[in-house]
Amino acid sequence: MQDIDKEFGRDRVLDSPVSENATTAAAVGAAVAGMRPIVVHPRMDFMLLAVDPIVNQAANWSYMFGGKVGAPVVVRAIINRGGEQAAQHSQALQAVFAHVPGLKVVMPSTPYDAKGLLIDAVYDGNPVVYIDDRWLYNESGEVPEAMYRVAIGTAAVRRPGLDVTIVATSVMAPQALAAAGILAARGIDAEVVDLRSIKPWDRELIFNSVRKTGRLIVVDAAWKTCGGAAELAAEVAGDAFSFLRGPILRVPLPDAPAPMSRPLEQAYYLRADDIVARAEELVKRQAATV
Repeated sequence: MQDIDKEFGRDRVLDSPVSENATTAAAVGAAVAGMRPIVVHPRMDFMLLAVDPIVNQAANWSYMFGGKVGAPVVVRAIINRGGEQAAQHSQALQAVFAHVPGLKVVMPSTPYDAKGLLIDAVYDGNPVVYIDDRWLYNESGEVPEAMYRVAIGTAAVRRPGLDVTIVATSVMAPQALAAAGILAARGIDAEVVDLRSIKPWDRELIFNSVRKTGRLIVVDAAWKTCGGAAELAAEVAGDAFSFLRGPILRVPLPDAPAPMSRPLEQAYYLRADDIVARAEELVKRQAATV
């Protein structure tokens, strides 16, 4: 932060005090006043202290003023996982914010998308919750120096396939690709879709993929009940049911707080093998009924 502060000056970069509510409220106020601020929450868990300015203010501002004044703020939240950080430092809360009208929610999984989605979020004109996952911070990839945008609301097919569609978000996208490699060796051709944007999400791309494969697995490293995977599964079941050749399966975290014990963490968090097991279950279940 100090290096950024020196490079760009205090008129653009503010190393704020540890007051999530006040800092976020100041950013929302700056957005309403005409700026396009980015406020960073290094731990998403503590962003809950800022729910009032995000949900009550930023999300509703444009609606309450008939679209004449918006709140183009980017709230950048970082999910921490593992490392024995336990229940209060490991929560993935994207479904909470995706539930709120007026908020957009994105979760990049690649360095290229991380930059492109952030730029698009800044220029979007609406409040955007931009969610990083710290487990992705060791990922590397080519990122152009020039400005470019990855459109909010667009997914990406990371691997084409014919037998089953695996839709994954954020840190689970590379795990889904790893799972697809294992499945290919076992004779199952999986299509991997990186959702990238949680709200809005790319209905056309997802529906086209399900139309092709007839099977859907949704992977989301967040809790199962009322989660993002449930929402996507419900939409596909409601509007694309005729394409399905089997039930929609979810691969989420269990409905339990994150444990601190390292052996329990090994059982709690998702890996490629969990996706492989569910994909094989779905394909074999369908084959057994034919």
